[in-house]
Amino acid sequence: MTAGPWRVDTAIQTLVVAATSGGPACIYWGPPLPLGEDLAQIAAAVRADLSGGMLDRLPDLTLCPAPGEGWQGAPGLVLAEADGTPLLPRFALAGAEQREGRLDLVSRWGGVTLTHTIAAQATGTVTMRTVLDADRPLRCAWLAAPVLPAPQEGSILTPAGRWSREMQPVRSPWGPGQHVREARTGRSGQEHPPWVVFPGQGCTPTQGRAWALHYAWPGGHRMVAEELADGRRQVQMGHATGAWGAPAMRFETAEVIAVVSTSGLNGIAAAFQHDLRDRVIRWPDPARPRPVHYHGWEAVCSDHRLGTLAALATRAAALGAERFVLDDGWFGRRDDDTSSLGDWSVDRRKWPDGLHPLVAHVRGLGMAFGLWVEPEMVNPDSDLLRAHPDWALGPADQVLGRNQMVLDMGRHEVRDHLFAVLDALLREYPIDYLKWDHNRLLPVVDAGQAEGILALLARLRAAHPGVEIESCASGGGRIDAGILAHTHRVWLSDCIDAQERLRMQADAALFLPACITGSHVGAAASHTTGRVLPMSFRVRVAAMRHFGFEMDLRHLPEADAAVLAEVTTWWKANRGWMMPGTILQLDADDPAVPAEVQIAADGARFVLFAGQADTSAQILPRPLRLAGLDPAARYRLQLVNPEDAPPQSRGHCALKDGPLVLSGAALMGRGLSLPLAWPATLWMVEGERIEGPDA
Repeated sequence: MTAGPWRVDTAIQTLVVAATSGGPACIYWGPPLPLGEDLAQIAAAVRADLSGGMLDRLPDLTLCPAPGEGWQGAPGLVLAEADGTPLLPRFALAGAEQREGRLDLVSRWGGVTLTHTIAAQATGTVTMRTVLDADRPLRCAWLAAPVLPAPQEGSILTPAGRWSREMQPVRSPWGPGQHVREARTGRSGQEHPPWVVFPGQGCTPTQGRAWALHYAWPGGHRMVAEELADGRRQVQMGHATGAWGAPAMRFETAEVIAVVSTSGLNGIAAAFQHDLRDRVIRWPDPARPRPVHYHGWEAVCSDHRLGTLAALATRAAALGAERFVLDDGWFGRRDDDTSSLGDWSVDRRKWPDGLHPLVAHVRGLGMAFGLWVEPEMVNPDSDLLRAHPDWALGPADQVLGRNQMVLDMGRHEVRDHLFAVLDALLREYPIDYLKWDHNRLLPVVDAGQAEGILALLARLRAAHPGVEIESCASGGGRIDAGILAHTHRVWLSDCIDAQERLRMQADAALFLPACITGSHVGAAASHTTGRVLPMSFRVRVAAMRHFGFEMDLRHLPEADAAVLAEVTTWWKANRGWMMPGTILQLDADDPAVPAEVQIAADGARFVLFAGQADTSAQILPRPLRLAGLDPAARYRLQLVNPEDAPPQSRGHCALKDGPLVLSGAALMGRGLSLPLAWPATLWMVEGERIEGPDA
């Protein structure tokens, strides 16, 4: 065993672990330490005093704090014998191995072995995992991934939400006791997605310190942020309590992804965006441009007619679409959401020749073909459940969700069946993309369900490596790095009202890159809010992320079609640098104007998106300070859509009159003055780094 303390470093953070009497403990998690830092002195510096009302020895905040050591906070492990007799383990470090960028720590007690793995990633993140092995079957009610000390400053920031209003930021103060968020819906969920950020004092999008963790798991999960009476703080993440229902000899957490920033929330965002895009996701063809989608759901729902869909495909291709996605309604006897989930054979009433005529038409237009599926679900009114009633997860008399039940993905025969039917579809048709949906909550919390879906996806990806898969779960109900290790796109929300999406996309960018965040142009009157918005606003908000459209093109006014085609062309011309770029939110002084910049990987180009979400308190727009630019460089700026200025905009705002050339220092210092705008306007400003004013 190598002697500690040990350090794990990336370009943006350092994590230091030391041996204690209770096992290994993280004694530093923060910005990078100097390479010559004396780690023994770090260990000495964190030793705390004792006072009245305390035990005679302060229990260590280890990577798995255990009550057997006198620990009085939330334990990192709740363990029992197979018969339910509680265990109070007292682990001792038995071995440590450090290799390039990786630290493995082994602790033992009473036939139980805990292995903590901590690894530095090239993207700047640190990943961590805990594995418990026993010499006999045990019951595990809770196992935390490696437990870290939480910062002593700032607050707790977590995303929350509901169907059609995902990714709402919630700030909570630290205080004595536990701040617990537990998702027991069986998926990562709209309600409590598995991310937590700890912004430091005074942290904004562009400045200050912040720490963040993400639990990479598409099932039920739990987060505990606790302040002890002695003032120490800890943060734990793991599967939902009770996720392992049966005794076993091995239990394993998902990966926790850790990030530290000294450049505000944007530093957290940049690290998570790059990590998902460049490490977690395994792209079928990394060089392929992200294709423009046309999605037919809001045009026809389940009413499938070849002539109608072929006409929509023709119109979509003419407007610039590159992928046509056929949604729900093509299989079984699926005319609405009451039947046929589980019966994944083409409905010959609607498609007497199968999907071949539509696929041939779509591909003949130069578009790829995508298909909607919901393999984990089953309707009681289905041939599959009539044949296999025991394949449903949970009790037979459970409350249904959207008229459906869930298949037990922990059963190998269920996974084998689903692989067979999906494999047959992918072999018969040249399907480029699967929109993989998950439209109800689980009736029980079960880790085997998430393990099963990951196993099925891994098997399908191995058999069909060229197929791209989207994770959709009633919109944004399953967005996490666990599912994204096997998929390539997320459907952020079933709400594509551009005003809602403007806020939602900004908040989601704290975690998600543009290239995986699906965003579509909807109908003038939103299907989820009823709000009526102009085409220019709808299309430009969608162009901020992975772009597509899904309205009934048969009734699209020609003026709107011209704007849609124009922005589609713009997005295609810029996606090559936007999709690998970084999204940075701005410190907007006007709360009515959410704004961001997307910056190319080489810093040579950017685009500013500034939305007028509401009327402003003042008459004229406040200057908008940019972020992420080179202060010494100069940039040529061009307003993309000056035609969106309202009649009240009657002055000579420089951006309306032509290009501007300003330094990065000026743009990030005083900022940029934009034209007056009505609500439901999105200004787009292109920036290009130049060597001089005449370049």
